[in-house]
Amino acid sequence: MSQPNRFALTLETLAELTPEIQAARVDPGPALPNLGEVLDEFAPLPREALFLGLAVDGLPVLLNLLDPQPGPLLVAGDAGSGKTRLLRSIAQAVERGHRPQDVRLNVLSVRPQEWAGLEGSPHFEGVASPRDPAAADRVAALVERGHEKGNDQEFRLLLIDDLDGIAHMDERARQHLRWLLLRGPSRRIWPIVTLDSRHVEQLRPWLEAFRTRLFGHIESERIAQSLAGQPGIAFQALMGGAQFAIREGPAWLNFWVPRLN
Repeated sequence: MSQPNRFALTLETLAELTPEIQAARVDPGPALPNLGEVLDEFAPLPREALFLGLAVDGLPVLLNLLDPQPGPLLVAGDAGSGKTRLLRSIAQAVERGHRPQDVRLNVLSVRPQEWAGLEGSPHFEGVASPRDPAAADRVAALVERGHEKGNDQEFRLLLIDDLDGIAHMDERARQHLRWLLLRGPSRRIWPIVTLDSRHVEQLRPWLEAFRTRLFGHIESERIAQSLAGQPGIAFQALMGGAQFAIREGPAWLNFWVPRLN
């Protein structure tokens, strides 16, 4: 049996057991395919392909970094839905599947200690808390890079773990972030930003910048429908900590975040 089919069987089984796993509040991580194993199976991915996760059929869900049309990515969910795990999976997939001269990583996080494992990686340009002046410097440097010519051979990812952290940045830094959300993907600078669903209302002015939204577990149907812009949608059935959904045309695609290395 081929490896993708084995992944599919594992994920189908997890999907069937989701209610029991959620009720028991068990971490599904140990049952998921290992990220390194998954990337080895599909290697080599194209240099412009950013790995997001595994669909239920065991095949990779990818973002084409050469196509700016999706715009910046918003990862929305309740606390514990796996938003940080998804960002860390993306970062580890970059480390394992891309050359440092092709993709580089920048992180803004209200909990920078969660990213300590990336220190020393040649892909990693640094992590800063939004409260730290270094965060504003990092964002300004990305904007400057976006204005330069001749930088079209490299991709930059700006992983922002918790959009609420921008409240601690000065107005100039927020203006730079707005520019990156508007122009970044067309300049090969990709913001991928998490949002705690509890903070939707106070951050709503920022949300219009995100055409592409990934959803983790959200208990409130009202919040889910507000964020998705679709009556009747719900994300209560998604497994917290491991499963996300993204709109694919008129349909929704559920995908899983592999177990981190």
